[in-house]
Amino acid sequence: MTIQIGRVQSRLEMEQILSLQRENSPNVLSMQEMEQQGYVTVTHTLDLLERMNKVCPHIIAKENDKVIGYALCMHPKFGNEIDILKPMFKEINSVLPPGEKYLVMGQVCIQKEFRKMGIFQNLYKKMQVVNKTNYNCIITEVDALNKRSLNAHFAVGFIELKTYNSYGRKWHLLALK
Repeated sequence: MTIQIGRVQSRLEMEQILSLQRENSPNVLSMQEMEQQGYVTVTHTLDLLERMNKVCPHIIAKENDKVIGYALCMHPKFGNEIDILKPMFKEINSVLPPGEKYLVMGQVCIQKEFRKMGIFQNLYKKMQVVNKTNYNCIITEVDALNKRSLNAHFAVGFIELKTYNSYGRKWHLLALK
């Protein structure tokens, strides 16, 4: 099995990201699956993914020609595009120094059969390498109930900037230098 980590280069890859996103949405997962495997909070549109990708290409993991994992790159200029993320951008601006050049990791997901194989870490490593000249850090947030995701982010070196409440949930705002 050969898994390649790279940047999105086609519409088909973005369609495969959306398919993987739908498979890991709380709408289709049981509570037990969400607790054990994690989940994604946001469902993107193809249009938004394409616009985000033009500014900063997303990072993907592929086996053969199929996307099996992704980490979405979200430039701060997209901060008003998704309602549930608007409070995150407000919180980022409250804790980062003015002028800090950061990139938001908009969502990360690995296909179930490929978890615990180092793909999560490799997606972040690639994201750091390809973006290090343009950004000082990668910022993300994780729902406090998503323990699997939170632990995975701490394991790759994210530090907590703050916790806050929004939309009836507790969020951990995290940074990776």
